Amino acid sequence: MKYTFLVVILLLQCSPKTNFSTMKENSLYGLHGKLVAKAGQGATLAEILLEAAAMMQAAKGCRFYVVSTEEGRPEEVWITEVWDTKEDHDRSLSDPKVRALISKALPLLEGNPQKGQELQVLGGAGL
Repeated sequence: MKYTFLVVILLLQCSPKTNFSTMKENSLYGLHGKLVAKAGQGATLAEILLEAAAMMQAAKGCRFYVVSTEEGRPEEVWITEVWDTKEDHDRSLSDPKVRALISKALPLLEGNPQKGQELQVLGGAGL
């Protein structure tokens, strides 16, 4: 998990740049949420989500998919996503490989996953 910050920096450096002058009228779909793992399962959950992040590099409409943890809270794993549209995000969830990762992650969770914050992304570095 020490390398999460490095992954974010690499994503920002390597991703194509957005024309901010058109962002407000063509806003993107964002999702930000937290998954809480059972005691001792946070690192395993994060690894599964990093596998998903690797898959999202090829997913249609995925602009940004970052997995993070907070110092001192190893069971809480945050996911921040930016997509061209909500439909692109929803479509990605039907991919059989993604469904397999979801099935792998669900038993690690402490309770049912909560719906993340849906955001209208107006722009920013790395998009």
